[in-house]
Amino acid sequence: MTQPPTSPGLAFMKMHGLGNDFVVIDERGLAARGDKPRVTPDLARAMGDRHRGVGFDQLAVISDSDGADLHLTFYNADGSLSAACGNATRCIAAHVMAQTGQSALSLTTDRGRLAARLTDEGQTSVNMGQPQLDWRDIPLAQAADTLQLPIEGGPTATGMGNPHCTFFVPDAEAVDLAARGPVIEHHPLFPQRTNVQFAQVTGAGRIRMRVWERGTGITLASGSSSCATAVAAHRRGLTGRSVQIDLDGGTLMIDWRDDGVWMTGPTAHVFDGVWRL
Repeated sequence: MTQPPTSPGLAFMKMHGLGNDFVVIDERGLAARGDKPRVTPDLARAMGDRHRGVGFDQLAVISDSDGADLHLTFYNADGSLSAACGNATRCIAAHVMAQTGQSALSLTTDRGRLAARLTDEGQTSVNMGQPQLDWRDIPLAQAADTLQLPIEGGPTATGMGNPHCTFFVPDAEAVDLAARGPVIEHHPLFPQRTNVQFAQVTGAGRIRMRVWERGTGITLASGSSSCATAVAAHRRGLTGRSVQIDLDGGTLMIDWRDDGVWMTGPTAHVFDGVWRL
């Protein structure tokens, strides 16, 4: 889906992972043609408007990468940048592997170098890298115990290339996510704001989780949030390292291995379109 230089607009794909939806723009080859990148924070905000634009939780830009198959850059719906977006990474990896016939892929993000592969069941797995557990790396505004933050409810902080704050609660369904999410997102302990999860352990190796995403709001699913929640649950002794995360939009499998946090689940390519500039 590389944008031809004579196109009257900006070609894009609409994709989703468990209802966590994305606009994907392929800018590979721009540098070779001498063209400048076309995606800006203003464009991301315009396309992200669900009433006047296309609507998305995140926008992902595919570009060329030195030493990997591709590079990904992520924008939130408010135009801010994010270093990680797990479900978008899986969706794009699935699309590119279907295009090329590959069963494995290497890609880079601001999070670092990631690996993706197809499973025998036809789903897509991505290694999201090792979690960031030190307060400086997440980052927090000051030194704190990341396992139990000095915030009411004692949440756990985790970095997955973007910051996360996970509350373990007796009933995730009872949480007023629209009220509590934005308050925690903008908590002064998180200088770059944070994604917020409310998680309930529902069985051995199983968690029900709801998410408020930084710069977007309530979403049906979040890959990086699922990884952070699985890491936090294991650190707190609530689960093992392999966990099923049940989200509003469906289920992801998270496995924290020696080489990083692997996330596995379905992907969907919904439609292609052209944004008239």
